Amino acid sequence: MTVASVYPLYLAKLERKGRRQDELDAVIRWLTGFDEAELERHLDAGTTFADFFAVARLNPNAELITGVVCGIRVEEIEDPLMQQIRYLDKLVDELAKGRPLEKVLRS
Repeated sequence: MTVASVYPLYLAKLERKGRRQDELDAVIRWLTGFDEAELERHLDAGTTFADFFAVARLNPNAELITGVVCGIRVEEIEDPLMQQIRYLDKLVDELAKGRPLEKVLRS
């Protein structure tokens, strides 16, 4: 599955809740360590989640992301790739629920 195929779904979810694309991009950049240009390249290239997270510089505070996504606690997921994908899902969920961006980014 490509990041570009899921990105519009994340964006639509956030926009329905009054959030903006720049907030989504900030969350993705915070988690992955990508700058704006790198993120755009991955979206344009149709990078898979596996390749996306393989080259990401995961934020050291990512382990502070806890909670449940789809009935599964993200901190208990054993597969590193699936855990990273669920980290992103959890951050998007927190934004959609109205949590301030600063708290979502664990600052």
